[in-house]
Formats: sequence, structure tokens, C-alpha cells
Amino acid sequence: MGLDDMVNKAKGALSGREEQAKDALDKAADAVKARTDTGTDATIDKIVDAAKDQLDRQKKS
Repeated sequence: MGLDDMVNKAKGALSGREEQAKDALDKAADAVKARTDTGTDATIDKIVDAAKDQLDRQKKS
């Protein structure tokens, strides 16, 4: 299985479940924030926002 196959499989698994994935990202971010110092919160938020944006782009295509 090549990288393209894995990407397509992941996209298929998320298709129609973007909102659930976003909720999971929020929960994961909260868990990480609870275990790290507050200095990393902005970085975590930036990464989660980028992941959510990617989910939105995928949903449109």
C-alpha cells in the first residue's frame, strides 16, 4: 500500500464525518493543553485550526 492509497483511505474514512473529526480534534487539544504549560496553547490552537481548515477543504472537494 503506497502513500496515496493511505491518504485516499483516510479521506474515505472521514468523508461525511468532518464534524466528528473536528470535535475529536478539540478534545485532543484540550487533553494536550491540560498536560502542557500555557505557553504551548497558542501553538496547539494554530495546529488544530489548520487541521480543521483542511477538513473543510476536503469536504468541498
